[in-house]
Amino acid sequence: MNPATIEIVATVLFAFAIVHTFSTKFFLRLANRQPVHAGSWHLLGEVEVVFGFWAMLLVMAIALFEGVADATAYVDSRNFTEPMFVFAIMVIAGTRPILWAATHLVDGLARLLPWRNGLEFCFSVLALVPLLGSFITEPAAMTLAAMMLGRRVYAVNVSNRVKYALLGTLFVNVSIGGVLTPFAAPPVLMVAAKWNWDLAFMMANFGWKAAIAVVVNAALVVFVFRKELGKLPSPEQGTRTPMSIPLVFVHLLFLLGLVVFAHHPAVFMGIFLLFLGVATAYRQYQDRLILREGLLVAFFLGGLVVLGGMQQWWLEPLLMSMSSDAVFFGATALTAITDNAALTYLGSLVEGLSDEFKYMLVAGAVVGGGLTVIANAPNPAGMSIVRRHFNDESVHPLGLLLAALPPTLVAIVALRWL
Repeated sequence: MNPATIEIVATVLFAFAIVHTFSTKFFLRLANRQPVHAGSWHLLGEVEVVFGFWAMLLVMAIALFEGVADATAYVDSRNFTEPMFVFAIMVIAGTRPILWAATHLVDGLARLLPWRNGLEFCFSVLALVPLLGSFITEPAAMTLAAMMLGRRVYAVNVSNRVKYALLGTLFVNVSIGGVLTPFAAPPVLMVAAKWNWDLAFMMANFGWKAAIAVVVNAALVVFVFRKELGKLPSPEQGTRTPMSIPLVFVHLLFLLGLVVFAHHPAVFMGIFLLFLGVATAYRQYQDRLILREGLLVAFFLGGLVVLGGMQQWWLEPLLMSMSSDAVFFGATALTAITDNAALTYLGSLVEGLSDEFKYMLVAGAVVGGGLTVIANAPNPAGMSIVRRHFNDESVHPLGLLLAALPPTLVAIVALRWL
């Protein structure tokens, strides 16, 4: 390794950003102690702002060391398709018509289960929706599941233990639940075309293992917290405006359009703008669009793209120095502090990798995708939706890590040894 000065600076800033994600509550406390600057401290206490903030400092550092032209060129060289896509699909997936359709699907599965009110609902959301993410993409699945859990479970006075356990399980299940197909999970998408991983390959090598882990994780968390979840109140009936079935169909078409053209920002943003017009025309069938939450998540992911683009100098040799067996656990650990798609992308740049190494790299990356908010691209979307239900409207990273460890261990067993 012979990194340039700016690469070292980028890595230092990246490390500060990671520490910052674990320190957001410190800034919220400062806001209470120093009301004069409370707005600034609250801004720095927003998890979604962290990586965007440090990415801006990196761009300023590049401009200082190498000039404004080089800083601009570096930003222009980054691919911001994923942040744009996550923003668009978050907003559409979070609309009342899509939630209405998803809730009916989940309730249909729940009625087949022999459990009490809250148990079958939570199991259905944590098992069905993440697997559905293999077809509607992981960000859409995360948005739907977080919205449903937020309204039915988190809005009730359940304990923090339950809140963290459900969130950790959701993050892990979404990360592994998107591997049934080659286009829904970002870490798989990065390598699928180059390594010729088609639908049949994903189903045979990843899909059935991930499905088992998702169902086991959902069942375990529901069983462990059965007393509290079993006391959830029944959903209120007749409190909302009746839904227009044709409008639900139109919204599903918008969602499908975004999924089909997920890699063509000019097209899916055009679809999104048309959706905004339709949503405005039929406001009586809409709740508040989650535009603010979507933009914050896009800012977070955009910052991760900018900061992550200069970590290749140490990440790639570290990964390539591992054996096929070690890379599984190495990727799982590294995913906690870097985006899992970045790890698999680096692997795709190396020629001559064995089939076993390829599998272990991607499996390790998806297994560790629930450990932190930065581990998987959809995670900030889920956190932005449910965090208002936590104390101080903040999800503690250590609490999330501990809650995600049990379902992560189940995923390790499934994808490593089955």
